[in-house]
Amino acid sequence: MNIQDEARRNGLIAEIRDEFSQTAGYTGFHQLDDRVESALRSVDRSHFIPEDERGAAWINAPLPIGHGQTISQPYIVALMTQLLDIDPGDRILEIGTGSGYQAAILAAMGARVYSVEIIGDLAERARRQLVKAGFEVQQRHTNGYNGWSDEAPFDGIIVTAASREIPPALVKQLKPGGRLVIPVGSRWGYQSLMLVTKDAEGDVHEKEVLGVAFVPLVRDPEETDGTD
Repeated sequence: MNIQDEARRNGLIAEIRDEFSQTAGYTGFHQLDDRVESALRSVDRSHFIPEDERGAAWINAPLPIGHGQTISQPYIVALMTQLLDIDPGDRILEIGTGSGYQAAILAAMGARVYSVEIIGDLAERARRQLVKAGFEVQQRHTNGYNGWSDEAPFDGIIVTAASREIPPALVKQLKPGGRLVIPVGSRWGYQSLMLVTKDAEGDVHEKEVLGVAFVPLVRDPEETDGTD
């Protein structure tokens, strides 16, 4: 990474820290966790962005990756990662591989990552980029709404697109003590980032964290509009 890109990355981290401070009243997080920051610094976001968008890699904003999908805003990636409260070795299921960036952040945290993507072109592109960047992620090209039952249960589950409801299969595949982070809401209506926890007795608890804006969870490749 050249000096200019390093300066841009430092600027991005500073913006994320500031946004954590500004949203603390909603999220409960007054600062960015050191381990999450380390993961953000260790993963080059430009590797997971289409070549014609790479000049914007260090902007704190979502960017198009094709097929009507986006790479998430870095602050949101950091927040969702911090909400998972990952320990090294945790088994984490990601629904919506997309660009592969969130999966790379999870792997950089020491998680064992299982990632599902329904759009074949994105799944293959992410696989190549993750291998190139040196991250080991188990991937599956399928509908993620039903999770990955063969590998369940999981210590944490993260959904990177908005669902109209919390998929029951994902709650079922969560370990007692586990956490599910998911944006819930309609495409054009209000969406809320939700934290779902399952206690030691298996009881499920839901907490609204923050208003967000995500592309919808695709359950059929024909649902995508083919635009950026």
